[in-house]
Amino acid sequence: MPPFRAEHMGSLLRPQKLLEVREAIREKGLSPEAAGLPAVEEEAVGHVVKLQQDLGFKAVNSGEYNRTRFWGLMWDEFEGTVRLQDANAELFRAYHPDVVSLLERGRKVMPGESVITGSKLRHNAEKSQSNLHELRLVQKFVPQSEWGNIKLTMITPAWFHMRYKQGRAYTKEAYANDAEYFKDVAKVYQAELDQLYKAGLRNVQFDDPGLAYFCSDKFRQGWVEDPDNIGTVDDLLDAYIELYNDCISKLPADFHTGVHLCRGNFIGGRFFAEGGYDVIAQKLFQKLKVNTFYLEYDTERAGGFEPLKFLPKDRNVVIGAISTKVRELEDKEEVKRRIYQAADFVAEGNNQTREEALKRICLSPQCGFSTHESGYPLTEEDEKKKLALIREIADEIWGEP
Repeated sequence: MPPFRAEHMGSLLRPQKLLEVREAIREKGLSPEAAGLPAVEEEAVGHVVKLQQDLGFKAVNSGEYNRTRFWGLMWDEFEGTVRLQDANAELFRAYHPDVVSLLERGRKVMPGESVITGSKLRHNAEKSQSNLHELRLVQKFVPQSEWGNIKLTMITPAWFHMRYKQGRAYTKEAYANDAEYFKDVAKVYQAELDQLYKAGLRNVQFDDPGLAYFCSDKFRQGWVEDPDNIGTVDDLLDAYIELYNDCISKLPADFHTGVHLCRGNFIGGRFFAEGGYDVIAQKLFQKLKVNTFYLEYDTERAGGFEPLKFLPKDRNVVIGAISTKVRELEDKEEVKRRIYQAADFVAEGNNQTREEALKRICLSPQCGFSTHESGYPLTEEDEKKKLALIREIADEIWGEP
C-alpha cells in the first residue's frame, strides 16, 4: 500500500521524440493522429514505466508524458469552464507567486492558458478522458496485481481560484460567491475520482503550489494590502482545507490520497515560494484529511523539520530531500542524517520512538523533474542517478519498498 519508502513526485524528463511530435502538432497544425502521437506516447510511457520499475519504484506513473503542463487538461474538460488566452492582468492577484513570475512587464497580460468558470460546473464522463487515458496507458505496462500502486497526479481543486482576485474565478452568472463555487468544484472532483476508482486507480497525489504560498510572507502581505479580499488569508486556507476534504469525502477506504506542497520547479529551475511550514503546519496536518503529505525539504527555503511535530499518528510524510533543480548528487549520509532528524521531530510530537516515527516517513525528490515539457538542467542519466540514490537510501534506512 502507498506511500512507499522511495517515491517521486510525478513528472519525469520527456524523450526528444515525444517533444518533437508535440511541437509538430503545435507548429504545423497537425492532428495528434497525423503527427503519430498515440504510438509515440505509448512507447514513451512504456519506457518510463520500465525505468521506474528497474530502479525499484513501486508507485509508478506516466512521467506526466501525456501532459504539456503539470496540471494537465482536467479543468478544460469540466463543463462550464472557459479558457482564457492572454487574459487582462486585472483579473489576477498581482501578489500571487505564479502571477508575479508570469505577468509580462509592460503588457499587463497573463500569458499562457488559464481557466475561469463561465457557467455551472458539471462533470461529463464522456468529456473527462485525459486522466483516464493516462491511467489506462500506465496499466498496460504494469501487472494487474500492482495496479493499486500506480500513482496519478492531479491538480489542486483551488488551482483556478487562488490566482484570481476576489470573485473573479467565475462569472456572476455562474456563482454568487466562493461557497457556491467550491460546492460544485467538490462535486466535479468527486465524480472524477469515482470514475478513476472504477478504472482501478487507488493512489492520487494532489499537486498544490498554492498551499506553500500560505507560508510566504510576501503573499500574506499582498493579501492584507488587497482591499478587494473578503476575510483573512487564514480564512482562505480554512476554505481550501474544507474544499479538499469535501472532494475526497466519498472515497472508499482503500483509496490513498496525498498532497504535494510544491514550491515550483518551473522552466529553468525557478521556484515561486519560500517560507517555513511553521505558519500552517498545525492546521494543515491536523485538519486536511489526506493520508500523506509530500513536503519539499531540499533547501533552506522550506525551513526546518520542527513543524513535523504536528503530524498526527495516522498521517505519513514524504520528505523531498533530493533536488531536481541541480545536477550534483546529494551526499548520501547527509540525507540519511536529515531523515533521522525529521523522524525525531515526528517522534517528539507523538510521544514515539524514532523507530516508530520512521514507519510513517518516506523519501523523494522535492519536486517533479519536468513540471513543464522542457527547459530543465538535468539529463535522463542525472535523473536516474537521483532516483537510484533515493532507492539506495530508502533500502539502507528501511530495507523495504
